[in-house]
Amino acid sequence: QVQLVESGGGLVQAGGSLRLSCAASGSIFSINAMGWYRQAPGKQRELVATITKDGSTNYADSVKGRFTISRDNAKNTVYLQMNSLKPEDTAVYFCNSDLKRRSFNSYSQYWGQGTQVTVSS
Repeated sequence: QVQLVESGGGLVQAGGSLRLSCAASGSIFSINAMGWYRQAPGKQRELVATITKDGSTNYADSVKGRFTISRDNAKNTVYLQMNSLKPEDTAVYFCNSDLKRRSFNSYSQYWGQGTQVTVSS
């Protein structure tokens, strides 16, 4: 069994900051990339940022310069620091992990339950 649990969402005014956390737990053997995605009402889920095991990062153009993704491999945790938030950042944010479970032969994608981020104007 594997769980990804997000925390840190909430309501913030435009220009404010939030920090999301996502901890992976369970029978994990190894984790490759971890990332954050978001889904606004009526829209498709979209990539926000990803980070590889060795720390290489990738960002959506809409968040470059404002959001920073990081991870703590010892804690199987990924973070998303969100600064200069805009109303258009309002969405449910989902954590994603490409990981291999113990006694399994391959890597699979796992998702958290999502955390709501609301930015008021």
